[in-house]
Amino acid sequence: MTQQPRDTPQFFLTSPSSCPYLPGKQERKVFTHLVGERAPEVNDILTQGGFRRSQSIAYRPACEACRACISVRVLAQEFEPTRAFRRVQASNEDLVGHARTPAPTAEQYSLFRDYLDARHADGGMVDMTVLDYSMMVEDSHVQTKLIEYRRRGPDSTMTGRGEGPLLAVALTDVLADGLSMVYSFYDPEVPGRSLGTYLILDHIERARRMGLPHVYLGYWVKGSPKMDYKRRFLPQERLSPDGWERAET
Repeated sequence: MTQQPRDTPQFFLTSPSSCPYLPGKQERKVFTHLVGERAPEVNDILTQGGFRRSQSIAYRPACEACRACISVRVLAQEFEPTRAFRRVQASNEDLVGHARTPAPTAEQYSLFRDYLDARHADGGMVDMTVLDYSMMVEDSHVQTKLIEYRRRGPDSTMTGRGEGPLLAVALTDVLADGLSMVYSFYDPEVPGRSLGTYLILDHIERARRMGLPHVYLGYWVKGSPKMDYKRRFLPQERLSPDGWERAET
């Protein structure tokens, strides 16, 4: 009997459940575990094939009667910010994003809870405990960074870190061909900054500096207003049955 190597991914299919994006729809996912020495390589391949990472799991939609979820990646080296995006960048010029090894803190979890309660009170993550949050941050077998955003301080030029209260956090995988924004959250009470948009703009600039071609944004869901913002970051590529296709609108 032929045996597969222990680090060869095996794929599983979830049972149907209610779709969190489209009312009245059912969702199913195909998933595999990202473990072992090949985890970074497998994560790269799967992300390029439309999978997303959550802790040590890579998953993608496998719905029988719906294809609304479309993987999106921004072409970072070609991206030119619109006037609206430039206003967001200007509003956040005083912020510094410090990339660090993923490690959970009480300050992060407090901001995470505020964000969920304000923006996703009816979502599937609203019941996450501090232990659940710690697992989300730490349970990674690939190259992952946690970027903390704070206001620029007098020593930020030397230290590369901001000072004062934590305003936003991004959990980001570093891939061979880009940055994948696994999860991000921010202070929902700060006015006038559009922090969610700014985090994406900052990741595009980080990818440009690193010479990486893509920023993976996860799924754009046709018909879901809460996911429609991903269409604004152009040019981008959207994954179709025929492969990645360029989109200018």
